[in-house]
Amino acid sequence: MIDSHCHLEQEIYKNDLDEIIQKCKTNGLRAVITSCTHPKDFKKTMDIINKYRGFVFATAGIHPLYIKEISEKEIKEYMELLRNNKDKLVGIGECGLDFHYIEEPEQRERQKQLFIKMIALARELNKPLVIHARDALEETLKILNEENAANVMLHMWGGHNLMDQVNTLGYHVSMNSIIMKSKTYGKVIKKIPIDKLMLETDSPWIAIKKVDDGYEIDNKGKNDPTTIKLIAEKIAKIKNVEFEKVWKTCSDNAVMFFNLNS
Repeated sequence: MIDSHCHLEQEIYKNDLDEIIQKCKTNGLRAVITSCTHPKDFKKTMDIINKYRGFVFATAGIHPLYIKEISEKEIKEYMELLRNNKDKLVGIGECGLDFHYIEEPEQRERQKQLFIKMIALARELNKPLVIHARDALEETLKILNEENAANVMLHMWGGHNLMDQVNTLGYHVSMNSIIMKSKTYGKVIKKIPIDKLMLETDSPWIAIKKVDDGYEIDNKGKNDPTTIKLIAEKIAKIKNVEFEKVWKTCSDNAVMFFNLNS
């Protein structure tokens, strides 16, 4: 299995990342895709993929939540940095729109303009896109469609009512442990073809803990990529297919999407 989206550069991993990577390998993971979402974390992300070469791969972009603290000059410089390091990246993102926390019209417009720049950069570098969308699902699809975005992964996508459009556009969806508590996200799993599905943990967030009747989200816990197996088990139940089919197919999808065999 491949964790197609996590954040290994986070400070919470500074003392035990070696242990976590070894645990990933012991638990049967083939690879981990870590996502750098802020220019300040780029060097650390590069250090991580260099240390765990061939097992940890990186995408990089600017998370839409950071729009208020990122200047246009910083955006331009960061995009040039990504161009200069394109051979070290397997994707652009996460990027996209977040209208849940960003309410000011002028900042939402800046999000949209940055999103368009990231789509253009992915096209220029021939890299797939990793998309964040919260409370802006229709707007996100509209921009992706208008900008002719290709090779799109909708990370933690909750728009079950938009799945006909997603499937028509041929986009991928990656899903994490949110499905342990949300029927809305479960509906997305039911509607996405398994050959367009990838698994993620979004570690260190959205941790899972054992309870009497199964598992639930532990908002105070520390997640890591090994919980991907629990997510695969849950998806197998939702889609009513064998666990091994989810485990292998979603892994193969990630290999192909991120071109990990090149």
